[in-house]
Amino acid sequence: MGYEPSESFLGLHHVHLALPPGGEEKCREFWGGVLGFEELAKPAVLAARGGGWFRGGGLEVHLGVEEDFRPAAKAHPGILIRGLDAVARRLAEHGIEVTWDGDFPGMRRFYASDLLGNRLEFLEPSA
Repeated sequence: MGYEPSESFLGLHHVHLALPPGGEEKCREFWGGVLGFEELAKPAVLAARGGGWFRGGGLEVHLGVEEDFRPAAKAHPGILIRGLDAVARRLAEHGIEVTWDGDFPGMRRFYASDLLGNRLEFLEPSA
């Protein structure tokens, strides 16, 4: 079988974001508490490195410790959502700023940051 991008790539397994040393509780608070994702047990060999893994819906997010942490200010995962307004309200209820952006044709979207400052984009197809 030859290389065919349309047949070879199945989807994303996970998105990986960085966190500073000791930032695990803020990750749990945001991904588990605010968004309601399930925290996954990391394999023992990886758990020793710190960080955390979370799953919600069809999305898996891995957060890894980075000694010289700087939050992603421009780079971001684009997270496809059903019920975008409800997610925006949920974030706002937890004191997380939501910035709406109408510049993506065919999509409604907003940006927000996790509790460590990593930029996230939430999108929903326009009706």
